[in-house]
Amino acid sequence: MLTEREIEAMPAFLTVEEVAGVLRLKRSTAYEYVRQGIIPGIRLGSFIRVPKARLIEWMKADRQETSGRTANF
Repeated sequence: MLTEREIEAMPAFLTVEEVAGVLRLKRSTAYEYVRQGIIPGIRLGSFIRVPKARLIEWMKADRQETSGRTANF
């Protein structure tokens, strides 16, 4: 996954393909996550874009959720 600094250097609106690359997901999985609202996306005409600021917020929120979990063995 890219660092936050590398993501900050990206354009304000990312394509779903770019988001898939950032998150190391298959393109189809990234589109499905946007469709389900898991990844924050917006429709601009016939295009889907992910605002970089919302993606960073989403990644930080997910990181906080993940760090708060404990393993049950």
